[in-house]
Parts: sequence; C-alpha cells; structure tokens
Amino acid sequence: MRKDLDHGLLHAMTAFVHVLDGGSFTAAAGHMGITKAQVSRLVTLLENRLQAKLLHRTTRRIAATDAGARYAGQCKAILDMVAQAEGEVAGTGQSAGRLRVMCMTAFGNRYVTPLVARYCAANPRVTLDYSASQDPPDLLAEGIDVSVYLAQSLPDSALVALKLGRMFSVLCAAPDYLARCGAPRHPDDLARHTCLRLVNSSVTSHWELDNGTDHVRLDPQGPLVGNAAEVVLDGALRGLGIAMLPFYSIVEDIENGRLARVLPGWRSPEIGIFALLPSGRFVDAKTRAWIDLLKHALPPALARDAAHFA
Repeated sequence: MRKDLDHGLLHAMTAFVHVLDGGSFTAAAGHMGITKAQVSRLVTLLENRLQAKLLHRTTRRIAATDAGARYAGQCKAILDMVAQAEGEVAGTGQSAGRLRVMCMTAFGNRYVTPLVARYCAANPRVTLDYSASQDPPDLLAEGIDVSVYLAQSLPDSALVALKLGRMFSVLCAAPDYLARCGAPRHPDDLARHTCLRLVNSSVTSHWELDNGTDHVRLDPQGPLVGNAAEVVLDGALRGLGIAMLPFYSIVEDIENGRLARVLPGWRSPEIGIFALLPSGRFVDAKTRAWIDLLKHALPPALARDAAHFA
C-alpha cells in the first residue's frame, strides 16, 4: 500500500498479524518500521474496537486468545486480498501474498505435497503455508484458503466445493497373516478374521463392499482402530489383520509384495475428492494458480494408481 494511506483499521490489522507471526511487539515493530509502543497501541485500539481480548501477554511470550486466533485468520485473508488487488491494478499480474492450504494426511502425502515445490517455484512471491488434518476443515475460523477433503457427500455449508476426482478403498493383508489365518473367499468370512479399521470424518466404522452385482455392509472387529491410514497400514504390514484402506495408501506395498489383495473382486463405494473454498471470497491469483495445479495434476495421478486395482 502507499505509505500515505498506511493508517487506520488495515494498519492495525497488519500490526496485529505481525505480532503473532513474529512472536513479539518488538519483531512487529522492526518489520513495520515503527516503534514497539506504536504497535502496542494499534493492538489495544483493535481490542477496544472489537470489545474482545486478542492476545495473552506475559513477560515471556505472546499468544492469541481463541477470539484472536479466529480474527487473525480473517485479518490475513483481508490483507492478502488487498495486496493482490493492488498488485493486479498495478499491472504486475503475479500471484503474491500467503496461501494457506490444508489436506488430509495420507492423501496429501501421496498427491499434494509433491505439488508444493512446483507451486512455489512457479509463484515465487507467494508463501505457501501447508497443514495436514483428518478433521473437517473450518476454513473461515482457521483462515484456510483451500482445503483438499475426501467425503461421500458434503453437508450444506458456506463453502464452495470443486470436485477433483474420486477414490475407493480395498481390502489387504500381509502375506504372513494370510498364511497363518487363510484368505477369506466371501465378505461373510471376514467375521472370522481380525480386522483393522480406519475411522475418521470420511470413513465410517462399518465396511461397505461392492463387487458390481452385490453390496454388503459389515461391522468388522479387531484390535486396532485409527483415524489415519498410516497407523492402520502399519498394523497390516506387521501382520495384525485385514485392513480396508484407500487404494492410494497401499499401491506401493501391493506392488512390492509387502501386502496382498484380499477379496480382489470387492471394493468400497467411491467417495469424492474436493477442493473446498470459503464461499463469497474473492478468488485471487494465488488461489486460482493452486486450484489450477490441483485440477491439472491430480486426475492423472489418481487414474495411474487406481489402474492397479481395476
């Protein structure tokens, strides 16, 4: 922004964000080229305006209150939009600012994190802030620009959902488990086996299996329940039992023989893969560039891995 307009509410928001990012009023003052006392006053003015405490201040550290954390996410989004709008008007045409993205852990490890370096190289003026979570995203509260999320269906919410693809899960087990306990010949046989369950916001505790003709619903039992595919996968690799896992999380272990397919004619119903954005938000250049990369890169990668389980 032009320096003669660097005052008022946006200036106070900037100071507040720099205090949190830098961890101190001193760091914020140095970044903004003003005094520590001025930074403190700007944050106090914000708190007075909002009638809410934004920071916990002690002699050793500064941390956001719950209200402050939510407000900081909104401030960062607003400041990014201002920076982007000014850049476009100025004719730079380049993505700039901070892009906050989130993805479910195992899916992100397989498909999304390899795209981060590509994005950063193509958009050097953007700082990409990546986080992983198994929980349904609260984009507005957490200040997330784009979340990649897997779900059978999405509830009505203040989000824009762009479909990126679909996935399914398959049954697998370590060869030594199958040598000890035998391989089931029909889904009903799973009741006599030790089962390892992946359960999170995208995957329910019961198993649904389809072979193109029949559909069965099972309530498997076993010693391990995990909300992340990595935990259940490790149990399967160690021979604890039979697991039903997303195809992308086991493709390499199937290829190298560390896992074997169980009931290969059966698989779970497909669920959707979505890019979620806050509705009503200006979709700036940096966000469009990330979404375009996801739309370009994910479908062929998913098709490549799914082909192993045709």
